[in-house]
Parts: sequence; structure tokens; C-alpha cells
Amino acid sequence: MSNSYKLSVIACEVIEPEVRHFIRDNPQVRELIIIPLALHEDPSRLQQELQRAVHRAETNPEVEAIVLVFGLCGRGVENLRHERCPIILARAHDCVTLFLGDKERYAAYVKENPGTYWYNPGFIRGRTIPGPEREARLREEYSRKFDAEDVEFLIEQDRAGLAHYNRAAYVSLDLADPKRDEDYTRSCAACRNWGFDRVPGDPALLQALLRGDWDEKRFLIVPPRHVIRLTADDTIIRAEPESGPHVPPPPA
Repeated sequence: MSNSYKLSVIACEVIEPEVRHFIRDNPQVRELIIIPLALHEDPSRLQQELQRAVHRAETNPEVEAIVLVFGLCGRGVENLRHERCPIILARAHDCVTLFLGDKERYAAYVKENPGTYWYNPGFIRGRTIPGPEREARLREEYSRKFDAEDVEFLIEQDRAGLAHYNRAAYVSLDLADPKRDEDYTRSCAACRNWGFDRVPGDPALLQALLRGDWDEKRFLIVPPRHVIRLTADDTIIRAEPESGPHVPPPPA
């Protein structure tokens, strides 16, 4: 289904350069709102910021539909309230699907390689991924908040959380410097004794999302006064009517 809605695009910082590239000559896009990557560490705050962004988009009289460039992202997209504009997002667990171009491709790769940690240019820019700098960065961050014993405990918890990974997979849409980021991912894999894989990216899903080419298989269109819910099957998400009174967005 193709359409000519005037769009507000709300995107995660992790995919900002790619989004800006693909909307550059798109007259349908009336505004772009970027949500900081760091909010993924706190899904409740991420949801609050997304709700504020949705409210801002709906108060723009030019905007007719809202595109979310997000996956489930810790379920931060669930329960977003909107009165006027439909919300459209890809059926994706996380942004890696938007780099791979297909949720079935993502599922097949993860099934074949269950210990994969994904790297892409945005994650590398944010320096949140496992690599040579991670432990030093975390130690510095924790030391500002906790005593030495708690810092060591949190570092051990982080190590335990990464223990089941054994592969670093790099995927990009090759808009920046893929060799530099690929080499960095190789260094991250080497420092953790992981395997490495370079997985070719595919912009088809992201391009279709941003140009309004929304088929039911790849995308969910959430009508006004409906909310996003996680499913237990390969559709990933569904829309269902709001229950209870409308909740206003949190204060800015």
C-alpha cells in the first residue's frame, strides 16, 4: 500500500544518518524527531520520550501520520497513546532488522547463530557495544555513583550478561566508512575471543517505511486510539483498542 501522507518521522539516534539520507528528497516528511540511543538502557524513560514525541507530532497541523523508526526496543513502543494520526512501524524486534531489510532474514540468521551480538555504525558511534573500551567506560560511569565494592559487582554482572555471546556480526548500509567500522568490530571480536562475520545490509525495509510503502506483512499501521502490543508469533506486534481513559503525555 503506497500513500501520500504528510509524515512526522520519529527515529532512534542509532539509525539517524541512514534516515536522514533516505528522507533527503522526500517531500512527504515534514519533521524528523531523534530519540537518544542512551534511553534504551531505561525502557520506561524511552517510552516517556516516545510519548512526548508522538504528542509533539500530533500537535503539528501539517502531520497526517507518524512513522516510528524503531523495533520493539525493550517494549518501549508499547502503549503509546495517539488521538489523531496513525502510527506506522516495521514488524521488527530491534533496529538490526532495519539494517538487514527483512525480519525473516534476521530470524534465520539468529537461529543459525544464536550467540550473535550485532554491531552497526550507530552502535559503534555510541560506544555502548562490547569492545576494548567498554569495561573502562562502565567502571568510570559506575565509580561516579557507587562505592568500589558495588562497582566490581556491576562489572561482574555485565561480564555475566555477555557470557553467552560468541560472535560479533557487523551490518551496515554502507553510507559512512564501512571498512573503519568493520575493522573496529573485528577488534571487538578479538578482544572477547569471539568469531566475526560481516553481514551485507539491505535498505529495502527502511526505504519502504520512509516512503509510505506499507504492506501488512512488513509493517503495522496503528489507528488512532489504538496501542501497540507484543505478539507471540512471527507478526511480532499488533494493534488493539485503547483501554481506559486517554493518558496525556508526561510533561516536557
